[in-house]
Amino acid sequence: MPQITVLPHSEICPQGISFEANIGELLLDALLRHGVHIEHACEKACACTTCHIIIRKGFSSLNESSDNEEDMLDRAWGVTPISRLSCQTRIGNESLEIEIPRYTINHAKENG
Repeated sequence: MPQITVLPHSEICPQGISFEANIGELLLDALLRHGVHIEHACEKACACTTCHIIIRKGFSSLNESSDNEEDMLDRAWGVTPISRLSCQTRIGNESLEIEIPRYTINHAKENG
């Protein structure tokens, strides 16, 4: 099973976390299952960028992004060449190290 390492994020995962995940599982589902409460405003419909992540290690083992995902990523804050939407990213056979960006663009977010 691939090891997922989430780098520390001041609000979502202050200490960082590592856990094992299933090959083929959506990265968003694995994160939520392990208590990493990343935003996902569109409920996995690839219609927002709130679950934007940066894959620091293991990027090449992931499924290819769709044109729709690429179009959405163009709107994300702090997008990089190794950015993905976790709701569209299927875990491959390599371990991953991910960074959750400091900000998201969520026009519907409550409480600021």
